[in-house]
Amino acid sequence: MSKELLKIEDLHAWYGESHILHGVNLTVNEGEVVTLLGRNGAGRTTTMRAIVGLTGSRKGSIKVKGEETIKLAPHKIARLGIGYCPEERGIFASLTAEENLMLPPTIAPGGMSIDEIYAMFPNLKERANSPGTRLSGGEQQMLAVARVLRTGARLLLLDEISEGLAPVIVQKLAEMILTLKAKGYTIVLVEQNFRFAAPLADRFYVMEHGTIVKQFAQHELSANMGMLQEYLGV
Repeated sequence: MSKELLKIEDLHAWYGESHILHGVNLTVNEGEVVTLLGRNGAGRTTTMRAIVGLTGSRKGSIKVKGEETIKLAPHKIARLGIGYCPEERGIFASLTAEENLMLPPTIAPGGMSIDEIYAMFPNLKERANSPGTRLSGGEQQMLAVARVLRTGARLLLLDEISEGLAPVIVQKLAEMILTLKAKGYTIVLVEQNFRFAAPLADRFYVMEHGTIVKQFAQHELSANMGMLQEYLGV
């Protein structure tokens, strides 16, 4: 039996008065790649932010390794081994690429060393002394992911990491996800780019209007293409 790493039940989340999530239920097992699919505004990014405690308010249940986190502060949630890579990347212009890489604290043992990171992302080694925002979009995305890998996080929440990047970079990111999966990482992807996400995921959740409307496994993908066409226009 697969071990549940993340279990969300009846999750509601708000930004101020805006009620965004309406009873989300999903499970992620250890070592899985799970993709959240849906149109813009469906609630996928809010789900990611709610997991790490970055929404205005939330209620329901979010268990990480069996521990209830719904009332925990974001820094305590992170220390359960969760790394969140937001869509906006958060690279600091005033720091070099390597200083950006070293910025987050270690949250758990077993994080990747600088040498391991540079072996996985050779571009970052070449650009180590360049200001963070002088890197290309693809290099900045690699840096944003690499920064999380250094912390020791084993559950990675990756939000739209392929957005706006050249196909050759998107291919590199796909290879990175497969490498991380082989190393035992657990990954939740939010992706607009269905072609990128489709071959990588073990399971898919489809979101609409702040709730999960469908879930299916990789082997059921072809049988669900009609439904995806309807929900996503893919």
